[in-house]
Amino acid sequence: MSMPTQGSGMDSPTTAGAPHSAAEVKGSSLGELMRQVTTDLSTLMRQEVELAKAEIRQEGRKAGKAAGLFGGAGFGGYMVALFLSLALWAGLSNVMDAGWAALIVAVIWGAIAAVLYSKAKQNARHVRGLSQTSDSVQRIPDALKPHPEGVTR
Repeated sequence: MSMPTQGSGMDSPTTAGAPHSAAEVKGSSLGELMRQVTTDLSTLMRQEVELAKAEIRQEGRKAGKAAGLFGGAGFGGYMVALFLSLALWAGLSNVMDAGWAALIVAVIWGAIAAVLYSKAKQNARHVRGLSQTSDSVQRIPDALKPHPEGVTR
């Protein structure tokens, strides 16, 4: 997986991604400076979008594979639990009424479900988001971030 790079490779040294010397800035018109800023900003935004897409694809593949494996394991576990529950119900039916035996098995499964829900909720808090994209967006200079309270028209 390739990471986005600055500029397209076809830019001159005084455009996107290249630092500008004081002499270059002094000799440039306001229009030229605005074009360079716009080009640099456009390149930055394009790189951020590409980084986010790459990170989402990478995390999505991992999550998809894990979900498929968990699904298969879950189905196998479901079948085991079903037949063990039927065996427990049948075993308890030998010493008590079948209705009470079924109720006991259902209560046991209710308790198991509550514990699993609690653990799932705890694990959901640890899901990792787009950390690289978030870090790089935070490094965008404050001058490029909107400050609505300071804007007057």
